[in-house]
Amino acid sequence: MAEGLAPVGVMDSGVGGLSVLAEIQRLLPNESLLYVADSGHVPYGEKSPDYIRQRLRHIAGFFREQGAKAMVLACNTATVAAVADLRELYPDWPLVGMEPAVKPAAAATRSGVVGVLATTGTLQSAKFAALLDRFASDVQVITRPCPGLVECIEAGDLASPVLRQLLAGYVQPLLEAGCDTLILGCTHYPFLRPLLAQMVPADVAIIDTGAAVARQLQRLLAVRGLLAEGPAQPTRFWSSADPATLKKILPLLWHKSDCVQSFPL
Repeated sequence: MAEGLAPVGVMDSGVGGLSVLAEIQRLLPNESLLYVADSGHVPYGEKSPDYIRQRLRHIAGFFREQGAKAMVLACNTATVAAVADLRELYPDWPLVGMEPAVKPAAAATRSGVVGVLATTGTLQSAKFAALLDRFASDVQVITRPCPGLVECIEAGDLASPVLRQLLAGYVQPLLEAGCDTLILGCTHYPFLRPLLAQMVPADVAIIDTGAAVARQLQRLLAVRGLLAEGPAQPTRFWSSADPATLKKILPLLWHKSDCVQSFPL
């Protein structure tokens, strides 16, 4: 297969990375995409960095077997734990990771108070601390770990009373502290935008990094002459959990696909 025609591999701990996959497809409609939901090991936020690095090595190897010309880590926690390790293993393979949108949030805030909704793993990382030091020294950043949200979204729950109460418990203290900008620091959380819009004032900015990741992928492929001219092949999906679960949730978060397969554990 010519390199430009080769697919791009996108992974997440579960279905959250579908929010990034959508941005990639929107910006790069000619690219063929592969998606691995590591749902048999979700959530990553409570796992050790060593555990996550082993999972990412496994998934990267799978993508390379599939002929992927690049890999996107559509997961903040996976990026923190494993992207440096993968770049050392595969120095010539384009790798794109995620990071919370601290820089644009710091630029957007008018009150000087920014709230961050993220997993425990992301918030405790040295990389996140470095982002705060670099871009948020002049603003107050209030962080909220959000256990339970990923599990709800993985189950296809985007609007139940239980989810609404859980999310409100995380968001309300941020609003009371004066936050006018919210960072969605997990790729699962953009699927909660409609619910968030009912909870926060209209002038509160809600920021995620899916579009920025798609632009970075475009840059890396362009520099290497790897951009596809199309037409794209249908997106293929794999899950390390029961593939029937992924097939059930895809119509809710993506679109119906018959190309859902199991992923070797």
